[in-house]
Amino acid sequence: MLSAFDIFKIGIGPSSSHTVGPMRAAQQFASSLERDGLLAATAHVRCELFGSLGATGAGHATDQGVILGLFGDTPDAVDPASVQPRLTALRKSGQLLLLGRHAIAFDRVRDIPFLGEESMPEHPNAMRFTASAADGSTLAQRCYFSVGGGFVVEGGAHPDAVPEVARDWPWAFRTGDELMAQTRASGLSVAQLMMANECAWRPEAKVRAGLLRIWAVMQQCVQRGFGIDNPMATAPLPGPLRMRRRAPDLHRELIAHQGAADPLAAMDWVNAFAMAVNEENAAGGRVVTAPTNGAAGVVPAVMHYYTRFVPTASDDGIVDFLLTAAAIGMLYKANASISGAEVGCQGEVGVACSMAAGALAAVMGGTPAQVENAAEIGMEHNLGLTCDPVGGMVQIPCVERNAMGAVKAINAARMALRGDGSHYVSLDAVIQTMKQTGEDMKSTYKETSLGGLAVNVVEC
Repeated sequence: MLSAFDIFKIGIGPSSSHTVGPMRAAQQFASSLERDGLLAATAHVRCELFGSLGATGAGHATDQGVILGLFGDTPDAVDPASVQPRLTALRKSGQLLLLGRHAIAFDRVRDIPFLGEESMPEHPNAMRFTASAADGSTLAQRCYFSVGGGFVVEGGAHPDAVPEVARDWPWAFRTGDELMAQTRASGLSVAQLMMANECAWRPEAKVRAGLLRIWAVMQQCVQRGFGIDNPMATAPLPGPLRMRRRAPDLHRELIAHQGAADPLAAMDWVNAFAMAVNEENAAGGRVVTAPTNGAAGVVPAVMHYYTRFVPTASDDGIVDFLLTAAAIGMLYKANASISGAEVGCQGEVGVACSMAAGALAAVMGGTPAQVENAAEIGMEHNLGLTCDPVGGMVQIPCVERNAMGAVKAINAARMALRGDGSHYVSLDAVIQTMKQTGEDMKSTYKETSLGGLAVNVVEC
């Protein structure tokens, strides 16, 4: 069993699997050198990036994530504004301070090779770290796999291994059917059941405070994406596409036309919320994996829809929303994948849509059966969604795709709430179908930028 705080993690952009995961792996490797008494003897560190990390890592700032991790930074604590100045200083000095205190010679191009043509059988997002002494002898070598959503597994453990220590949860579940059975047996909602489980780790007050902090970071991300107190929002997004941010203009236009008779204005706001998050993510800003960075805009956009357009919205509803969404995300993590490199974007935006749909149905008064129905609808109509980022960057089609996923989630929730919860396709069935579809999908459509839009749009 995972925690809601495993599904929702504070980090930085542009990618959870390609930036956050490598940062965590690098920090773990550097810490292992210190733990094993090898830090002082280390003169050189090399990180080889394989598979999808090698193929699209340059556009996803994977090398940047590795360097930050070697510095000793963690995704939730690193200051995004400090990143580029420190990278510039590293380039000029040619010296990297491992864990912030042990200097080694380091060259970004030489010491982080992108090996996209080579893969490891365990997972497409693989990296191998090697520490060497001054005489060139190997001191330590470890492999890590970034398995989606910022989760990292060290070589020797199964890529689906749960990183947390197993706990005795009062209402444990692994499948959607088990989750529904637990709600029937307990009389609890999905959120209430999740809260009881979370309290196996920490007191309820801390769970609530932590979830509201997650929501605060999401709100700050939207504000920065709108250009509020963020002068960088006027600059194009990083990379050769020089893509212009659209969320600030859309926000200004919506503010200017508030009160106008437009029955679809709510949809424009949802688009703006989602695009603001994903443009901020593409710029390397502070975001929350939900369940990944590439899909980070869907859940916050639907939560903003809830607080702006649902009269009964409250902080209690926000907590219930995140707990319900996390329960649904856990089902995908346990039984399929949330890695675009493994199953395509159906595992990222598709899962986020499913999470947001079920959660919105819950806070709008839905029964557990209606919640499960909404989550199923949200994924059923994202099956087969490919991951084909142009230029290997989380920009095209990712920014707009999050907006589409958010709108689809709201519609899925509304459809489920118009029914009584009964439906032909179960959430478990659609999760298994998503997994099978991902396995059948060609690797060119799984975050390699070797197919789809990535090869049919000219980069300029």
